[in-house]
Amino acid sequence: MQKTVVIDIVGLSSYLIGEFTPFIKKYVSSRNLATIRPVLPAVTTAAQYTYLTGKWPAEHGIVGNGWYDREDCEVKFWKQSNKLVQSEKIWDQAKREDPSFTCANMFWWYNMYSTADYSVTPRPNYLADGRKMPDCYAHPAELRDELQEKLGIFPLFQFWGPGANIKSTDWIAESSMFTDDKYNPTLTLIYLPHLDYCLQKFGPELPKVSKELQEIDQVVEKLVNFYEKKGAKIILLSEYGIAPVNNPIHLNRLFRENGLLQIRVERGLELLDPGASKAFVVADHQIAHVYINDPSVTEKVRSLLESVPGIALILDKEGKAKYHIDHHRAGDFVLMADEKSWFTYYFWLDDAKAPDYARVVDIHKKPGYDPVEMFMTSKARAGYKLLRKKAGFRYVMDVIPLDATLIKGSHGNIHTHPQFHPVLITDKQESESNTFEGVDVYDVIWRLLKG
Repeated sequence: MQKTVVIDIVGLSSYLIGEFTPFIKKYVSSRNLATIRPVLPAVTTAAQYTYLTGKWPAEHGIVGNGWYDREDCEVKFWKQSNKLVQSEKIWDQAKREDPSFTCANMFWWYNMYSTADYSVTPRPNYLADGRKMPDCYAHPAELRDELQEKLGIFPLFQFWGPGANIKSTDWIAESSMFTDDKYNPTLTLIYLPHLDYCLQKFGPELPKVSKELQEIDQVVEKLVNFYEKKGAKIILLSEYGIAPVNNPIHLNRLFRENGLLQIRVERGLELLDPGASKAFVVADHQIAHVYINDPSVTEKVRSLLESVPGIALILDKEGKAKYHIDHHRAGDFVLMADEKSWFTYYFWLDDAKAPDYARVVDIHKKPGYDPVEMFMTSKARAGYKLLRKKAGFRYVMDVIPLDATLIKGSHGNIHTHPQFHPVLITDKQESESNTFEGVDVYDVIWRLLKG
């Protein structure tokens, strides 16, 4: 099979390709730049596995970056086992046709315990004293040690949170090239998250994100030059584009005010109790899953939702089937915000009673996605907390604000203007189509592999 690399430039849309991305602009001028109709939900994990399986979320089961586990009665976000994906991946098909085929998955999600030959993914150490230490997980296991000896410890705190910057994306690029030199995989999947941070913080405001655009452009140039010398076919793509927003919607607060939410109070702070709630919402950017434990409130829930400005779609059973998200993991209703709105997970009515995890970076404890984790209330406070850490004292890095209006960009809405749609960039001889469905990306990758 033909050596192929798929470089996922998170958040890239045609709107961003121009003055501040000189390499990408020149690169696409002689190639085919197409858009991908956003998958519903247009979020990281659902889009990635629609591309890698050629199936919709209704089949592969990835209905968002997280969902409510109806058996555990827990909301689970950003899990990592590849066993959660319920459809065959492209590398499995390739291995059947060519026993010599190998695949390297460099930071695409659900990257643990898969049948890919080589893989690297974020995996911090959680120590007994409460500290979280940067690290990564790799297969084979020795690859982790080799990468961190050469490149330094994976920069976890630059991968997500208020300290996110180009260092983590560059580390991923360097680790991908190291892995290619060592193993020469047939297919390599590379995840470059850098634009995700600035675009959600500031929206697609070109002057404000010019530095980040230039930084990602340089990383892409380095990777393209490297893989061209290896004779690889190259695909540049994105999972979604990020559009401007200015309207956070707090559905769990609405449900609470209408007697649907169950709250527990511990140490004077409030916690959402999803298993005991009649109905609640799992927010995921511009998508929200509404789970109903008490069927008698279904029509009340629907009526409440229909009264909320900013909700563009309310999908019931028939609607979920129409949009290919009718899977048992999905909510009883699946919601899509309009172009200017997005959903928060917030459920407290008084910030003084917000749970302790609300003010820290904690992607696993929060019962929904929280983009405000990219902001910081005070650098001085963060510095003080770091001093406590270095001195060996217990500390809580509670520096995340509770102001959802800070967020200026989001994704998930599939009806945004095409200038904010994800892109698919290939050689012209590989494709001349201008628009693809998400499930078609699998076929594009497959054609390149087949040569």
